[in-house]
Amino acid sequence: MASNDGIGKILGVALALCIVCSVIVSTAAVVLKPAQEANKSLDRKRNILQAAGMLEEGRSVDEQFAVVEERFVDLASGEFTDTVSSGYDQRAAAKDPSLSRDVPGDEDIAKVGRQASVAQVYLVRGEAGGYEKIILPVHGYGLWSTLYGFLALESDGNTVAGLGFYDHGETPGLGGEVDNPRWKALWPGKKVYRDGQVELSLTKGAVDPSNANADWMVDGLSGATLTSRGVTNLIDFWLGDAGFAPFLENLKNGEA
Repeated sequence: MASNDGIGKILGVALALCIVCSVIVSTAAVVLKPAQEANKSLDRKRNILQAAGMLEEGRSVDEQFAVVEERFVDLASGEFTDTVSSGYDQRAAAKDPSLSRDVPGDEDIAKVGRQASVAQVYLVRGEAGGYEKIILPVHGYGLWSTLYGFLALESDGNTVAGLGFYDHGETPGLGGEVDNPRWKALWPGKKVYRDGQVELSLTKGAVDPSNANADWMVDGLSGATLTSRGVTNLIDFWLGDAGFAPFLENLKNGEA
């Protein structure tokens, strides 16, 4: 009688098991993909609302996001564009040479490397017309990682409504303090521009309210000098001429 322990039979059983497992995993991935995409979209909407100070716990995120309009901006011209549509992935586009540009070293203060030519922005229309809030995607390198987040501005395109990071790998308790609600609460009301230049920055220690420049200063992150500098640099880059400054100017003048 043939042995059941032959090498051929063992390999056959292992191969069959691998095939069955592969089919199960592949099927699960296909079946679960719509749910994963829905959760990803919901999380993005939540982060956008939170950065803008509009998130109300207990209410449907989709219901709250209904007032937010997604638009696409050509960063070079600062004008709206329809060259891309819903589903566009700005982070993926930044890796595609045909959809992005290599940022010169002397200009790349935020260490973004490559910058997508088209950016997604989110606008909240006011009841009397115009835009009540402008929510911009921003990113830049901190100490250990690239911080990805959203900066929300009021209708004047200059006053900060809020800031939030949704993806980073900074050290918990130090650079990770960018997630601290108390620190994020310092941003609303701060100003970005002065005399047409980006002036908003993080300072060392706490901001002295009596300082004439206090409106353009935010408390630095204690013990996280490089992360603080990274946040300052990404604000400077994305709100500058290489980022959203042309768009904000066009929006202010009704020319976007």
